[in-house]
Amino acid sequence: MRNHYDFSKMKGRKNPYIKYLKQPVTMRLDRDTVLYFKSMSEETGIPYQSLINLYLRDCAVNHRKLHMKWQAENAKHVSALEG
Repeated sequence: MRNHYDFSKMKGRKNPYIKYLKQPVTMRLDRDTVLYFKSMSEETGIPYQSLINLYLRDCAVNHRKLHMKWQAENAKHVSALEG
């Protein structure tokens, strides 16, 4: 192995698969939800957007579905994740 490699003449190439790794999405989230994931981020050292992605991926992999029941009186909803 060489002690020194000269990369100055090397042409860089973008990863052709990068566009398949992540998709930028704009979402509107409740402040409390964002604060929850930001506090988890501080505890774990993982960026909060990555934590949200990990949680959503877990839901997708485990086929979790959101079940909502609407109350007729005041139209409040109650939700629970089925696991």
